[in-house]
Amino acid sequence: MGQINAPVGANTKKTIVGRGASSKGRTCGRGHNGQKSRSGGGVRPGFEGGQMPLYRRLARRGFSNYPFKQDYEVVSLDAISNWFNDGEVVSLSSLKDKALVKGANAQAKVLANGELTKKVIFEGLKISAAAIEKIEAAGGEIR
Repeated sequence: MGQINAPVGANTKKTIVGRGASSKGRTCGRGHNGQKSRSGGGVRPGFEGGQMPLYRRLARRGFSNYPFKQDYEVVSLDAISNWFNDGEVVSLSSLKDKALVKGANAQAKVLANGELTKKVIFEGLKISAAAIEKIEAAGGEIR
Protein backbone atom coordinates (compact mmCIF):
# COMPACT_ATOMS: atom_id res chain seq x y z
CA MET A 1 0.00 0.00 0.00
CA GLY A 2 1.26 3.51 -0.76
CA GLN A 3 3.57 2.32 -3.51
CA ILE A 4 3.87 4.26 -6.76
CA ASN A 5 4.59 1.99 -9.68
CA ALA A 6 5.40 2.81 -13.29
CA PRO A 7 2.64 1.94 -15.78
CA VAL A 8 2.90 -1.44 -17.46
CA GLY A 9 5.25 -1.19 -20.46
CA ALA A 10 6.95 2.02 -19.32
CA ASN A 11 10.22 0.34 -18.35
CA THR A 12 11.51 -1.90 -21.13
CA LYS A 13 14.92 -3.40 -21.58
CA LYS A 14 17.16 -1.79 -24.23
CA THR A 15 17.44 -3.87 -27.41
CA ILE A 16 21.04 -4.80 -28.13
CA VAL A 17 21.33 -5.53 -31.85
CA GLY A 18 23.80 -7.67 -33.71
CA ARG A 19 24.12 -10.44 -31.12
CA GLY A 20 22.47 -13.38 -32.84
CA ALA A 21 18.98 -14.42 -33.84
CA SER A 22 17.48 -13.51 -30.46
CA SER A 23 18.20 -9.80 -30.93
CA LYS A 24 15.68 -8.79 -33.60
CA GLY A 25 16.78 -11.46 -36.03
CA ARG A 26 18.92 -11.52 -39.15
CA THR A 27 19.27 -7.85 -40.09
CA CYS A 28 19.00 -6.52 -36.52
CA GLY A 29 16.70 -3.64 -37.46
CA ARG A 30 19.18 -2.15 -39.93
CA GLY A 31 17.11 -2.89 -43.04
CA HIS A 32 18.78 -5.00 -45.73
CA ASN A 33 22.42 -5.48 -46.54
CA GLY A 34 24.70 -2.72 -47.75
CA GLN A 35 27.05 -0.02 -46.56
CA LYS A 36 24.60 1.45 -44.06
CA SER A 37 23.96 -1.92 -42.42
CA ARG A 38 27.61 -2.51 -41.54
CA SER A 39 29.27 -1.63 -38.27
CA GLY A 40 30.85 1.81 -38.71
CA GLY A 41 29.21 2.02 -42.13
CA GLY A 42 27.54 4.98 -43.73
CA VAL A 43 28.63 8.05 -45.62
CA ARG A 44 29.40 11.61 -44.55
CA PRO A 45 26.72 14.32 -44.76
CA GLY A 46 26.39 15.68 -48.31
CA PHE A 47 27.85 12.56 -49.96
CA GLU A 48 26.02 11.70 -53.19
CA GLY A 49 27.53 8.35 -54.13
CA GLY A 50 30.54 9.85 -55.89
CA GLN A 51 28.52 12.34 -57.94
CA MET A 52 29.77 15.90 -57.47
CA PRO A 53 27.87 17.06 -54.36
CA LEU A 54 25.43 19.95 -54.54
CA TYR A 55 27.50 22.17 -52.25
CA ARG A 56 30.42 21.83 -54.68
CA ARG A 57 28.33 22.18 -57.86
CA LEU A 58 26.96 25.61 -56.90
CA ALA A 59 29.08 28.66 -57.66
CA ARG A 60 30.14 30.87 -54.76
CA ARG A 61 30.97 34.40 -55.78
CA GLY A 62 31.22 37.71 -54.05
CA PHE A 63 30.88 38.77 -50.45
CA SER A 64 28.01 38.19 -48.06
CA ASN A 65 27.56 40.44 -45.06
CA TYR A 66 25.20 37.95 -43.40
CA PRO A 67 27.58 36.77 -40.63
CA PHE A 68 28.02 40.38 -39.48
CA LYS A 69 24.35 41.41 -39.73
CA GLN A 70 22.87 43.27 -36.73
CA ASP A 71 19.21 42.63 -35.95
CA TYR A 72 17.29 45.31 -34.08
CA GLU A 73 14.07 44.69 -32.20
CA VAL A 74 11.47 47.39 -32.71
CA VAL A 75 10.16 49.26 -29.66
CA SER A 76 7.29 51.68 -30.21
CA LEU A 77 6.64 54.91 -28.31
CA ASP A 78 3.26 53.45 -27.25
CA ALA A 79 5.01 50.62 -25.39
CA ILE A 80 7.38 53.07 -23.68
CA SER A 81 4.40 55.21 -22.58
CA ASN A 82 2.71 52.14 -21.10
CA TRP A 83 5.75 50.69 -19.31
CA PHE A 84 7.75 53.72 -18.13
CA ASN A 85 6.94 56.59 -15.74
CA ASP A 86 7.99 60.26 -15.87
CA GLY A 87 11.72 60.77 -15.36
CA GLU A 88 12.68 57.11 -15.84
CA VAL A 89 15.67 56.18 -17.98
CA VAL A 90 14.95 54.09 -21.07
CA SER A 91 18.04 52.04 -21.93
CA LEU A 92 18.69 48.60 -23.39
CA SER A 93 18.96 47.07 -19.91
CA SER A 94 15.71 48.68 -18.70
CA LEU A 95 13.92 47.46 -21.85
CA LYS A 96 15.19 43.94 -21.13
CA ASP A 97 14.08 44.19 -17.49
CA LYS A 98 10.54 45.03 -18.61
CA ALA A 99 10.69 42.26 -21.30
CA LEU A 100 10.15 44.70 -24.18
CA VAL A 101 13.38 43.35 -25.71
CA LYS A 102 14.37 39.71 -25.35
CA GLY A 103 17.64 37.90 -25.95
CA ALA A 104 21.17 38.18 -24.61
CA ASN A 105 22.58 39.84 -27.75
CA ALA A 106 19.47 41.78 -28.70
CA GLN A 107 19.64 45.39 -29.87
CA ALA A 108 16.71 47.81 -29.94
CA LYS A 109 15.52 50.70 -32.06
CA VAL A 110 12.79 53.11 -31.00
CA LEU A 111 10.23 53.89 -33.71
CA ALA A 112 7.55 56.58 -33.72
CA ASN A 113 4.53 54.25 -33.55
CA GLY A 114 1.91 55.83 -31.31
CA GLU A 115 2.28 58.82 -28.99
CA LEU A 116 4.65 59.47 -26.12
CA THR A 117 2.86 61.04 -23.17
CA LYS A 118 5.63 60.99 -20.57
CA LYS A 119 8.93 62.80 -20.07
CA VAL A 120 11.45 59.98 -20.19
CA ILE A 121 15.21 59.94 -20.75
CA PHE A 122 16.61 57.77 -23.56
CA GLU A 123 20.16 56.45 -23.19
CA GLY A 124 22.26 54.58 -25.73
CA LEU A 125 19.49 53.52 -28.10
CA LYS A 126 18.96 53.91 -31.81
CA ILE A 127 16.01 56.22 -32.40
CA SER A 128 14.29 57.11 -35.66
CA ALA A 129 14.09 60.75 -36.75
CA ALA A 130 10.29 60.84 -36.37
CA ALA A 131 10.59 59.37 -32.87
CA ILE A 132 13.17 62.03 -31.90
CA GLU A 133 10.67 64.75 -32.83
CA LYS A 134 7.90 63.14 -30.74
CA ILE A 135 10.23 62.62 -27.75
CA GLU A 136 11.38 66.24 -27.76
CA ALA A 137 7.77 67.46 -28.21
CA ALA A 138 6.75 65.47 -25.12
CA GLY A 139 9.61 67.02 -23.11
CA GLY A 140 11.80 63.92 -23.15
CA GLU A 141 15.58 63.85 -23.31
CA ILE A 142 18.02 61.89 -25.48
CA ARG A 143 21.55 61.21 -24.25
